[in-house]
Amino acid sequence: MKKYELTKETIQFEGKILYRIKALKAFDNIKEGDLGGYVEFEDNLRQEGNCWISDEAKVFSNAIVAGNAQISGNAKVYGKVLIFNNAKVFDNAIVAENALVFENAKVYNHAQVYDDAQIFGNARVYDNAIIYDRAKIYGNVKVYNEAEVSENAKINKGFFKSGRITKDLTTTNESISLRSLLSKLNS
Repeated sequence: MKKYELTKETIQFEGKILYRIKALKAFDNIKEGDLGGYVEFEDNLRQEGNCWISDEAKVFSNAIVAGNAQISGNAKVYGKVLIFNNAKVFDNAIVAENALVFENAKVYNHAQVYDDAQIFGNARVYDNAIIYDRAKIYGNVKVYNEAEVSENAKINKGFFKSGRITKDLTTTNESISLRSLLSKLNS
């Protein structure tokens, strides 16, 4: 049995018609009959698992939400994005293009993740942080405020609240901050 269906309630968004979803059965904290967010196609949200799109969140193009992933608030997920496992994207966050968000990662507030970036583990990307290119944020990392991480940077320890990391760099020091990291790069 399907867990949700597309309703006749639609909105126009970026030239696409998106359909509100409706739960056909109870699962996780969703009750039968609950209205969810919006999808362009049924393939955007898997019928298996406890994944769900709620509030005014929008998932479209070839984006897929699977496993137990949750998309909520006014979040936008589109492109060839895959959000899965227990990942959460919420508030006004945007995940686009070929990005991956998985395991227990969270992307929220006004954060943006795009290109081929990957956010996973217990990583948190929030505030106005931007992650793009082939950057990977994972482990217990927090990237927030106005931080920007791109190119081939791999951040798996520490916290980054402002500045820009664009080098082909991998962090391993648990207590590293962006300021000390940038001073090392510039020396």
